[in-house]
Amino acid sequence: MADAADYNDDLFFDDVDLDAHSSRTVDTEAIEFFPTDYRIGRTKYIFVTGGVMSGVGKGVFSASLGHLLKHYGFTVSQVKIDGYLNQDAGTINPYRHGEVFVLEDGTECDMDLGTYERFLDDDLNKNNYITSGKVYRIILDKERRGEYLGRDVQVVPHVTGEIKNLMRTKAHEGPYDILVVEIGGTVGDIENIHFIEAAREMLYDEGRDNVLSVHVTQVPYNEAAGELKTKPTQHSVKALLQLGIQPDIVVCRSAIPLSTSVRQKISLYCNIAEDRVISSPDTDSIYRVPTLLDRQKTVQIVADKLNVNLPQRPDQKPKVFDIYLKYLSKSHPEIRIAITGKYTALHDSYVSILNALDHSKVSVGAEIDIEWIDTTEFSGDRPPDAGVFEGISGIIVPGGFGERGAEGKIPFIQYARENGLPFLGLCYGFQLAVIEFARNQCGLRDAAHAEFDAETETPVIYLLPDQRKLAGMGGTMRLGGHEVKVRTGTMAHGCYGSELAMERFRHRYEFNNQYRELIEHKGMVFSGMTPDEEIMQILEIPTHPFFVGTQFHPELTSRPYRPQPLFRGFVQAALNNANSVEDQRLAVQAGQAE
Repeated sequence: MADAADYNDDLFFDDVDLDAHSSRTVDTEAIEFFPTDYRIGRTKYIFVTGGVMSGVGKGVFSASLGHLLKHYGFTVSQVKIDGYLNQDAGTINPYRHGEVFVLEDGTECDMDLGTYERFLDDDLNKNNYITSGKVYRIILDKERRGEYLGRDVQVVPHVTGEIKNLMRTKAHEGPYDILVVEIGGTVGDIENIHFIEAAREMLYDEGRDNVLSVHVTQVPYNEAAGELKTKPTQHSVKALLQLGIQPDIVVCRSAIPLSTSVRQKISLYCNIAEDRVISSPDTDSIYRVPTLLDRQKTVQIVADKLNVNLPQRPDQKPKVFDIYLKYLSKSHPEIRIAITGKYTALHDSYVSILNALDHSKVSVGAEIDIEWIDTTEFSGDRPPDAGVFEGISGIIVPGGFGERGAEGKIPFIQYARENGLPFLGLCYGFQLAVIEFARNQCGLRDAAHAEFDAETETPVIYLLPDQRKLAGMGGTMRLGGHEVKVRTGTMAHGCYGSELAMERFRHRYEFNNQYRELIEHKGMVFSGMTPDEEIMQILEIPTHPFFVGTQFHPELTSRPYRPQPLFRGFVQAALNNANSVEDQRLAVQAGQAE
């Protein structure tokens, strides 16, 4: 019998009709998932994965890298991928994944999109956000329409193909030089396997010069041993390797900077050059992170791997968040701001509010200490005692849904109104401010919110007319960017300096105009509304130092170099209040000394 090696492969197969010996119709495994006119190589892709544990800082790293790339002259956008089967984040409780961020086009998405917008200083859209639910919805709709031409629909190539198509659609939209794609969760999560496989296939499809992998991992500090431990990182990279991806850069999150020996160990065991082991220690501000990455030449490493030239020479690049670095190097007067809500146990539920306060404090020149108050502990029958307000310079009542914790917010609104304490009510805070004012200033003791008292005879807040026939929950609210007409001569106009503002909304309920005449007669003014003046969108009390409520979410449009005007006005008013209280204290001390 002839040895197989004696056969010439080409001769052996020349006369063999493989199709004739198969009972199946010949089919190709290659299915193209490319937008029209898409050109491979026009956009480079950076995939960011995480290991060891979630919440390690992939979002801040991704945003910081995007910020740096943009400041070096590249056109950049970012995509966030989440593994859950929700089509978007709109129906997810903030305790599960933090706040729901809303884009200009009305997309309800993960809070990382807010971080991207703030670091890129750019408005994103629905194409920047992918979930498993969104992908499967596309696939099932296509399958029902017969668009897969009779094929059995599978994870590979259909699910991964549609994921790639969504990423390429965003890349082609710009088109962008670089697209940074953050895959949420951790390597090993079963809900992320198809996304990581799609990233592996992108390397195959697009070529090694066009795709880069970054793995962000925790390097824990062992108190007993007094050293950083690299073994979790080693295992995390090994898990990624098993899925077919060798990371080009490993970003190490740790309590302290990595020593040379720790870098060397990670380099050796993770099969990666030492200079591509990036140290990302804890900092006092997320706005320091781009500078930390820049000092380690992260953009140069990326440019080298992706075989691109830097649009700007390193010595010509703009400074990175220099205003924040200067702010952090100085001391500032401290003010205490109370955030009164029902999700205060998870601070990520209010991350955009915290960022808006950060932007404003830098502009105003103050240090802010947050007092977290859980309003589910209070009600009209169990109001907070006076000690709760001691040392507070301002109160924020954030957004929310449902009855739980609502009545507990009203005593804080009343205290702020009656005691001249700066107040900012956001969405639900606007609505509850109306209820408090109607009850305690207008004599409407039964004034209520129709969401949690559908039978009330005094619905000062009721359902928007276009919401009354909707049955579904997800994506059905008044969402996204809408114009706000601002009345001249008002506090709001003084903050905006304009008669028109564009703000982002997320609500179903509105002020009932039936009560407008009475409420304005008693001293509350509606200083912002829709252009047709039908829906009230900003309220204020002119005789108060700062009492403002907004039907929209102003925190969503605040940016590091452009603090949201109402937030800046609120922080300035809180600082004025703190200074006034301190002046009074010093005056009392001087009088006692005399």
